[in-house]
Amino acid sequence: MARRSPLINVMVSAVMKASRNLRRDFGEVEHLQVSLKGPSDYVTMADKKAEEILFEELSHARPDFGFLMEERGEVKGKRDDIRFIIDPLDGTTNFLHSLPHFATTVAVEEKGEITAGVVYAPLTDELYWAEKGQGAYFNDTRLRVSARRKLDDALLATGIPFKGKDGHAEFIAEVTELAPQVAGIRRFGAASLDLAYVAAGRYEGFWEANLKPWDLAAGVLLVREAGGYVTDMTGGPDMLKTGGIIAANDQLHAPLERALKRVHRGLKRS
Repeated sequence: MARRSPLINVMVSAVMKASRNLRRDFGEVEHLQVSLKGPSDYVTMADKKAEEILFEELSHARPDFGFLMEERGEVKGKRDDIRFIIDPLDGTTNFLHSLPHFATTVAVEEKGEITAGVVYAPLTDELYWAEKGQGAYFNDTRLRVSARRKLDDALLATGIPFKGKDGHAEFIAEVTELAPQVAGIRRFGAASLDLAYVAAGRYEGFWEANLKPWDLAAGVLLVREAGGYVTDMTGGPDMLKTGGIIAANDQLHAPLERALKRVHRGLKRS
């Protein structure tokens, strides 16, 4: 049985407490679908409430840590070299539409490097966690990325730019390039779970642009600790700054990266 460190135990405990409320609120959102105003305001409240629980629990357990949160933004800690990165509800649009695919995620960034991460899907009770140098786990089972070696056998995941976001032309070009080469492409709407699924070998790879650090932080560590490779869209290490990510198993990261670079070279020439 995998042994969790005190820090991971603190993170898991906070995530579980916040997720209890999200499970309850998810049921309420289903009822609110019939209301005239709709459930948007309720979902915003649920998101903020979950974040508040995470902040209270984690700041009590680790009072020196700073925070970077989706709703509240940055909160400085007594130490400037370590912080929690939090997304209380990754997959808000799914939650809003009563689609049961969303997660709560917490990561630790220490001296600019992600050293611990937790992704929890409340409705399926799936817990993914990792610590630097200690492996990645699904509940207490060690994770390993897929062993598939060819793109034509690969199932990939991505995200689609939505209303008000840039990148639609780029996304269409990427899918046009990749779709004929792979077994399938999925878009489930929660980047943290997409990355957890890469770590678990459910997907061979994942790519997306214009993400936020709280979407990526825990998942980046999960994939790396499960034996995969993670870069930004240029092949560099700055995915938390650029918001672009390519994550895949050790065999398919390079061909996936090459295919995406071909697309963007073509777009620059056109």
